[in-house]
Amino acid sequence: MNDPAINTPVRETETPGAPLSGMSLFADLITELSSSTKTNDKLDSLAGYFASAPKKDRVWVIALFSGRRPKRVVNSTQLLTWCIEITQLPSWLFNESYHTVGDLGETIALLLPEPTEEDKSGKVNTSLSHFLEKFLEIEKQDEQIRKNYIQECWKYMSQNERFVFNKLITGGFRIGVSQKMMVNALAKTVDLPSSVIAHRISGNWDPVTTSFEELLSESASSVDHSKPYPFYLSYAFEDELEKLGDPAEWQAEWKWDGIRGQLVKRNGELFVWSRGEELMTEKFPEYLLLKDLLPNGVVLDGEIIPSREGQPLPFALLQTRIGRKNVTKKQLQEAPISFFAYDLLEWEGEDWRTRPLAERRAMLESIVNSISLAVIRLSPIIQFSTWEELTAARLTARDNYSEGIMLKRKSSTYQVGRKRGDWWKWKVEPLTIDAVMIYAQKGHGRRSNLYTDYTFAVKDGEKLLPFTKAYSGLTDKEMAQVDSFVKRNSLEKFGPVRTVVPELVFEIAFEGIAASSRHKSGVALRFPRILRWRKDKKPDEINTIDDLKEMLRMYGHAKEEN
Repeated sequence: MNDPAINTPVRETETPGAPLSGMSLFADLITELSSSTKTNDKLDSLAGYFASAPKKDRVWVIALFSGRRPKRVVNSTQLLTWCIEITQLPSWLFNESYHTVGDLGETIALLLPEPTEEDKSGKVNTSLSHFLEKFLEIEKQDEQIRKNYIQECWKYMSQNERFVFNKLITGGFRIGVSQKMMVNALAKTVDLPSSVIAHRISGNWDPVTTSFEELLSESASSVDHSKPYPFYLSYAFEDELEKLGDPAEWQAEWKWDGIRGQLVKRNGELFVWSRGEELMTEKFPEYLLLKDLLPNGVVLDGEIIPSREGQPLPFALLQTRIGRKNVTKKQLQEAPISFFAYDLLEWEGEDWRTRPLAERRAMLESIVNSISLAVIRLSPIIQFSTWEELTAARLTARDNYSEGIMLKRKSSTYQVGRKRGDWWKWKVEPLTIDAVMIYAQKGHGRRSNLYTDYTFAVKDGEKLLPFTKAYSGLTDKEMAQVDSFVKRNSLEKFGPVRTVVPELVFEIAFEGIAASSRHKSGVALRFPRILRWRKDKKPDEINTIDDLKEMLRMYGHAKEEN
């Protein structure tokens, strides 16, 4: 029997000239953010939203834009089936439309009939918070109940509202807005500095039970013992080292390839947070030892990385544990985890972020050295007296399973977000290999009508062996040229994928390489992207699988990526 509380939503009336409903406001915001490329325009749109939206909706938008997306309520097949049921379109036509548009949520929003005046008169409570909390309510309900609710909502929604609704209900909502931008927009509408806002919206809070006032209040921040600090991020250094001035003013460390995290010890409890504000305490049971060893009122910033006998190991080992609900004893032994600490943010309950790095580092060394356990290590400082010496040290980064060097001004405070001037990341040059494109698929969003997602192959004897995918690195003009080539040179069609004549050669860049039994080539690349289109090379001049295996021998690890 269907639940009448779910299938009979609360009625809402709108009079001509009345303010837009919550979902309409949010859909308009998403449209503005998606169509704008200017930072100031996006900032103004966000600030305008926070100034006019219902307070409960503001809390949910803060949650959404800081990574707290709702779980998937339905799967793609269900949505597709329910849309076809309403539109009475043949499946092949729906699928062709989907392949052309490139996004299921947008395809459904476009294909559903426009709401009639009668449909609009039956409009339900359409605040954003209403929908998101209803999703939580129906998540475990019978499929028929979810279907009835979704189809009822589709009937009266505008095209923009349907699109956003579909993205939210499938758990696929993503928007190109940084948390820093959201915080700056909030700062325009509330009487608080952006650094304070960034700290108060971090941590373990629930948008269902937290009001807008509570979220931004000082008292709520002090009650949450788990709350981390906003992370300080660096910019890539692409200039001459001499322009930084006196080398003695700078501290150099290895840039580790792991998960940026904070260890928080307060009120007798230990918490582990990732940079993405995911509470990861249970994923790393090794750190529980620190609950009794770290003093109260301490927050450490550092890197969660696999390590044995004090030496970092490849990131691929850490990937064997990411995403697993339960970590086995075997995994604990094969991929031991350490916390490489490089900053102190809180000491004895006092915020130390405004103190100079040199002072924070001295206290950090005292804390970590007093523990003497492999589970927590000091991230070592690279000793150098000239920029030439540091340049030479950077060449050994991959030998230390490092991505390069971090440069931090010794007098710097610990700031919020990405700032220029005091912290820089100086990464090593990427590994590269020449490959030929063999498959192409249409992209998403503004790229949904272009073939922009590519699969590349290297030579394996007389055959071509696929080894990676990439979709970034080309200019808009180059993407249009490749798209034209794909349409003129397709050999076979497998759903949205086209097999193409293997003629176009590209240089693929990547940060690391690991053995993998999941890939036909036997290797997996870390952060692959297109470095350049090699119009000067022919397909028979590309690299071979033996070249990749040699890279694996030199820069990879024998442990397979599961």
